Amino acid sequence: MENKVKCLVVDDEQLARDFVIEYLADFPQIEVVAQSGKASEAIQLIDSKKPDLLFLDVQMPGKDGFEVLEKINHEPFVIFCTAYDKYAIRAFENNAIDYLLKPLDKSRFDQAVSRAIKRIANNDKNFEKLIEEFTQQQIQSYTPNLFVQKKDKLINLPVQNIICLEASGDYTVISTQSDQFLSSSGISKLATRLDPAVFIRIHRSTIININRLQELEKHSNGTLSVVMENKKSYSVSRSYAKQIRDMIV
Repeated sequence: MENKVKCLVVDDEQLARDFVIEYLADFPQIEVVAQSGKASEAIQLIDSKKPDLLFLDVQMPGKDGFEVLEKINHEPFVIFCTAYDKYAIRAFENNAIDYLLKPLDKSRFDQAVSRAIKRIANNDKNFEKLIEEFTQQQIQSYTPNLFVQKKDKLINLPVQNIICLEASGDYTVISTQSDQFLSSSGISKLATRLDPAVFIRIHRSTIININRLQELEKHSNGTLSVVMENKKSYSVSRSYAKQIRDMIV
């Protein structure tokens, strides 16, 4: 490809835009011509800059990513970047060429960009094939890492290091052996990204990593509690006790 692929990054979170731009630095074929955190500004930039490739968030203040695509005249290739997998098929129906879930996995990101470069070069918009590929990817790759916030940084946390997750209102407290992190994602949402064979719900507000379980305590009233590697004890509610009891030999 003689000319560089012109790229525009749209996300209302500056940190998310920074990650995309940082990851794109590994692709000399791509030139980031602009970035935006506002949907209305993004519409103007897309039509004026005419990027070949657009990284686009779904949920933004004012207009969502799909509304942005409805308003533009120029039609770039689009890679959606979002925390929600429920929009995937709709994204492909709106001519996306890939769909990445936050927090972005570098290897998956590189795969998407490499694919995009090839399809841009060939002007390949076989969207039925893309939907089929994405559906196959979803059966199922549970995330090996979560990006968790610590002050003004995002920490790459291997999920194998998580001891437990505890609901705290609309937030989730994620505990490891040596630290705790507060996620703005609810516990049920996080559960969909974790392997249910490893991360077991023992209470509607508690999920444990079974590989970090140290002891089971049986109480005289018939209830159970678990003691984890961090020496903390968590009650097992009766409605979630069966899976734990089935592990007893």
